[in-house]
Amino acid sequence: MPIHLSLGDTERPVPRWALQLAKALPFILLPHCLWRLPFAFDFSMGTVDPSAPSMQWWAPAYVFGLSVLTEALALLCTGLVSGWGEKVPDWVPLIGSRRVAPLAAIIPATLGGLGLIALWDPMPLAWFGLLGFHEVAFSNGWWMLLARVCISPVMLWGPIVLALTYAYYRRRRAV
Repeated sequence: MPIHLSLGDTERPVPRWALQLAKALPFILLPHCLWRLPFAFDFSMGTVDPSAPSMQWWAPAYVFGLSVLTEALALLCTGLVSGWGEKVPDWVPLIGSRRVAPLAAIIPATLGGLGLIALWDPMPLAWFGLLGFHEVAFSNGWWMLLARVCISPVMLWGPIVLALTYAYYRRRRAV
C-alpha cells in the first residue's frame, strides 16, 4: 500500500503563500543545519572559545541528530497545509482515518512557533552585544559573516510556523 503525503489535498483550499512557505521551510533551515555539521568533527568553523570543553564521544551523533530533528520538524509543518494535517493517514495504527481536531495542531504549533521566536530571534542582540547577550568570538570577519549568513535564516522559523498556524486556523475554523 503506497503512502501519500501530498500537499494541498485539504477540505478547503490552502492559501498559495502558505503552501509555498511550507514547501520552502526545510530549505530555509538547511544552511543552519549544514553550518552545524562540521562541529560534529571538532572543526570549529572559525569560532574562538578558550573555555570550550573538549569534544565528547557522543557529540557527532548529537550534532547530526539535531540537524535531522530540525529538518524533520520543518517537514512536520507541512501538515499545516496538507490533508494529513486534517485527517490522520489510513496507514497509522489505531488512529488512522480519524479527523484531526484543529486544536490538536494549533496549540502545539503556536507554542512551538513562540518557543522558536524566543530561542532564535534574540540573535541580533548578541551580534551587537545588547541587553547582556554575547556572541561567540570568531578568528576573523569572514568566519563571522559566514556564520551569520548561514544561521540568520533560522530566525524566520518561528514567524513562519505562526503564519502557517494562522492559515491552518482560518481554514479549519467553523464557517
